[in-house]
Formats: sequence, C-alpha cells, structure tokens
Amino acid sequence: MNIKNIKNIQILSEAESDLLDGRLFYESQEQGVGKYFWDSLISDIESLILYAGVHYKEYGYHRMPSKRFPYSIYYDLIEDTAYVIAVLPERRNPNWLSSKLSKKD
Repeated sequence: MNIKNIKNIQILSEAESDLLDGRLFYESQEQGVGKYFWDSLISDIESLILYAGVHYKEYGYHRMPSKRFPYSIYYDLIEDTAYVIAVLPERRNPNWLSSKLSKKD
C-alpha cells in the first residue's frame, strides 16, 4: 500500500449515477437524509486527496468504505488522478457487486 500524491479527483458519470441513486433512496426513507448521504459521500471522496492508494483492492479497484453509510467507493489511480469508478452499497450480494464493477472496465 502506497499513499499516492493525488492532485485531482474525477468522478465518472456512472459513479455520479450511483451517488444519485443512494441519495434518492435515503431521501425516500426520511426527508433530509438524502442530502446528508450526498454530503457525506462527497466528503469521503474528497479525502482521496490525502488517502488515495492506502485501500485494498477488490474487483480490480481500490475500495474505500464510507465513514457514515454502508457504501463503498471504488476508485482507480492513474498518475496524479483518482478516478471514482463506482459508489455502491456494501449490503448487496457479492455477485451483484462483481457484475456492476465488471461492466465499468
């Protein structure tokens, strides 16, 4: 595990869709929780500037668990940029996770 000198974070459109799905799910549970989910996950993603590269790889990508929600942020490192590939719920079937992440290759 190496901490990389990351200067940029790029959230791919698929990961943005994952974030929106999570936000809509939590907002449907209770008003305001969706915004809190969004803000929390964006904060976790921004922490990649400091911590990119320290997370173990799963399904071919680094996996960083969210601090406040049962979600994981999957990312790849290319030069000085962290590319957020997916933001997925941890409580899903591993086969579902694998199929979601294999489509993002």
